[in-house]
Parts: sequence; C-alpha cells; structure tokens
Amino acid sequence: MNGLRSRRIESVIEAVGNTPLVRLRRVTKNAPDIKVYAKLEFTNPGGSVKDRAASRMMLDALADGRLTRDKILIDSTSGNTGVAYSIFGAALGIKVRLVMPSNVSKARKDIARAFGTEIIYSDPMEGSDGAIQFVRKLVAETPDPYFYPDQYSNPSNPLAHYLGTGKEILDCLGDEVTHFVAGLGTTGTMMGTARRLKEHHRPIQCIAVEPDDAFHGLEGLKHLPSSLVPAIYDPSLADETMRVSTESGWDMADALAREEGLHVGHSSGANIFAAVRIAEQLQREQKLGCIVAIVADRGDRYFAPLKWENRYAW
Repeated sequence: MNGLRSRRIESVIEAVGNTPLVRLRRVTKNAPDIKVYAKLEFTNPGGSVKDRAASRMMLDALADGRLTRDKILIDSTSGNTGVAYSIFGAALGIKVRLVMPSNVSKARKDIARAFGTEIIYSDPMEGSDGAIQFVRKLVAETPDPYFYPDQYSNPSNPLAHYLGTGKEILDCLGDEVTHFVAGLGTTGTMMGTARRLKEHHRPIQCIAVEPDDAFHGLEGLKHLPSSLVPAIYDPSLADETMRVSTESGWDMADALAREEGLHVGHSSGANIFAAVRIAEQLQREQKLGCIVAIVADRGDRYFAPLKWENRYAW
C-alpha cells in the first residue's frame, strides 16, 4: 500500500478504471513458477468491466454532439453494460432505455431500474442476438428520440480498453507480461487491450475465450460461430481462441471463491480457467510466464438480491 493515496473526484464517472491486479496462488498450484494475475474489473463503480466501454461511448458522443440531454440512450445488453449506462446516465442527467433478454439475472434488472432506467424485454430464447435485432428495428422505426451507441459496433468500446485496460497492465507489469486472456462478448475488451499490448516492444500473446457450444451458461460471452459477429471484432488481434465449457467456467468460479476469496461471475471463471491452463502448459514446458486475465464482474450479480423495504417491523 506504500505510495498509494486516496483521490478526490468530481463525478462517479471519474472512478472508472485503475483496477487492481491480484496474483492467484492456490488455483495455480500446479504451475507454481508461473505468475497469474486477475484484473479485478468488479472494482469499477458499476461493478464490471463494462463501465469502461459505457462511459467512453457516452462521453465521446456527448463531446461530438451525437448525444444530448434531450435524447434517450437506447441499446441492447445482457446486463452489465446496461447497469453501466444506467449509473452514468443518472450521473449525467440522460434518460436510458434498455433492451434485455427477459432471462437476464434479476439482480441486473433491479440494479438498472434503481437508477431510473426503463427496460424493454426481448425473447429469452433469442439471447443477446435477439436483443440486438429488436433494438435495431425499434431505432429504425422511430430514430428521432434516440441515441443508439450500439456497443457491438462502436469504436469507442475497444478504445476504452486501448486507453485504459491495456495501458494499466503495462504500467503495472511492464516487460513481465507474456500472456493476456479475455472473453469475447462485444469483443471490445479483447480488441482494445490486445491492440495496445501488441504495441509493446516485447511480444505478448493474446488469448480470446469463448464458450465451446452455442447453448451455454456463460452469461456475457458469445459463441461467435453461431452468433452475430460484432463489427468491432478483428480476429487478427487474438493469437489463439480457447473454447471453454460451461462446467469449467462454473467450477473455476467456485474454486476462486473457496480458495482465493474472489467471488466472480462465470465468464470470469472461464477466463481464469483458460489462464490456468496456459500456466500449467508453460510449467510443463519449463518456460517462464506472466499471465493477466480479466475478471469481468462479481458473482453476487447472479444472485436474486434482497428486496428493499421502506418500513421495518421490530
């Protein structure tokens, strides 16, 4: 903690970024010589990695006039970006309307609504792709009231990670970093961070994680072969794609809670599972390595929250 000081900020938006890296010791017990760090994106004010993209998309649009306070921000989301839009919309005085599959976790719905956000539900069987098609149709029919950032196509999404996540990793670990691991959803985290890491003077392997099946339980990740591929996706930036099963992601999330004191979401479990696999391979090959994996959000976001009560009975 030496040298760290509390900082004073003017808005919750300024709290985004500068998330910590924690070294994992127990889930990596079979690769003791390899450093594996989890980048704890749940320490962002909205509780997820999506705070970075949402704040960047909103601030860039406000700066160039695409977003004004008489517009309604509308986008599709599986939850975390919606929570981020909701928080920053409240802070900036911007109305937010979200399209979500109706089977998104209750916690995410309730958190978004707490900030005054309106939610429109799409068909749960059509997943995130159905929500994308729904919002595009809605905006095409009535464009005037809306600012539609379209997180899957907006260059400000990966830019947030180019300017933030990638730079932070290099500032903290520098020449030590050999591998970076992130899941593919909108793909913004991988695209922007990898682009920045590949500008470093030493080579850094960037590994993308996606579910191994179209019908999966790793909320927030996309099985790209069976999905609408985001416009911001550039396959050349990932040196390798690792496909992870739902069971492996869930089991690693459980292990992180029990053994490392990190209660994380299942997509984060998949990212760490991939990072540990890489570490074990390096250990077997008697190579050195330093791996950074994204922990996108906390596990409690997937629980049904307690109901807020206005009155108490004693």
